[in-house]
Amino acid sequence: MTNTTRRTALALATLALAGLAGGPSPAAAADPVRVGLLSLTSHAPSILAAGKGYFAGEGLDVGFVSFQAAQPMAVAIASGDVDFGVTAISGSLISLAERGVVKVIGGALQETEGVPGQKILASKAAHDAGLATPADLAGKRFGITTAGSSFHYMAHKIADGAGIPRDSIELVPLNAVPTVIASLKSGQVDAWSIVPNIAGALVKGGEVVEIGSVADYIDDYQVTVIFTSTALVDDRPELVQRFLAGFAKGVDDYNAALVDKTMSEADTAAIVAMIHEYVYTDRPLEAADPAIRAGAMRINDGGRLNLTSVTDQLEWFRSEGLVPETATVETLVDTRFVQTY
Repeated sequence: MTNTTRRTALALATLALAGLAGGPSPAAAADPVRVGLLSLTSHAPSILAAGKGYFAGEGLDVGFVSFQAAQPMAVAIASGDVDFGVTAISGSLISLAERGVVKVIGGALQETEGVPGQKILASKAAHDAGLATPADLAGKRFGITTAGSSFHYMAHKIADGAGIPRDSIELVPLNAVPTVIASLKSGQVDAWSIVPNIAGALVKGGEVVEIGSVADYIDDYQVTVIFTSTALVDDRPELVQRFLAGFAKGVDDYNAALVDKTMSEADTAAIVAMIHEYVYTDRPLEAADPAIRAGAMRINDGGRLNLTSVTDQLEWFRSEGLVPETATVETLVDTRFVQTY
């Protein structure tokens, strides 16, 4: 009988873990990936893809890094602190892409006909003082996270559509979405625009009034995009493809449960509970459940990207002098990975 020494046993275990004794180990083969996350229901596909094992099935070990606004996430992608992000196009994102360090690789949240979209809101105090429609925004304070954010873009597109000068709206940068919400509720800012589930909860609370819809002022708005570093696109395109494949499965579950409502109630409840691990964590599940379900907007199947909307956003950023004139769609977007339209 052959005695197996402790050293031999450890060596055999090491070989097994390395995939050299009995085939590769999925855990050992998984690539670590860090994904930027905002605490919003629209970020659910990444949460679902991780929670339901879709990323793991693509050989990815995903961890989340939380952010309060879009621009810091773009900077984190460029620095290598985060590998993938899903958020709105910002001035930082476009400028970093023009410098050759980040790339948009797909589309996510989309204003879609027949699905409730982003709402334009007024504080109760401003509404009582006459802010009844977007045309009344001249001279009013509009909350944004940062200059060059999607909120900045929406404010100006609303002004254009309402026939008032862009500079007649006072933009108030507040850095983070929770701060904008608090400022709107208290009347420190007069107006804001945001996704319908957040808008609905604010209106229900009685301190905020809905005065319009963003879709009436921006056609087919590609609200958020998927982006990564140029280094990953160039050096690890297969990893990018695997991330998008896992993400797409999360999108399918999100749309089925919360937008199309074709998923069973039991499965939908499980989806909501999984999202609640990252969204509305300051309240119990039974209180968060209606807010997570309410007014969910469609996310593009397979990460399809609306290039027409992206082009319009880029032109606005250039017109405001927020990005270099040399920035182009070609420097911003890598079209190899998803369908574009």
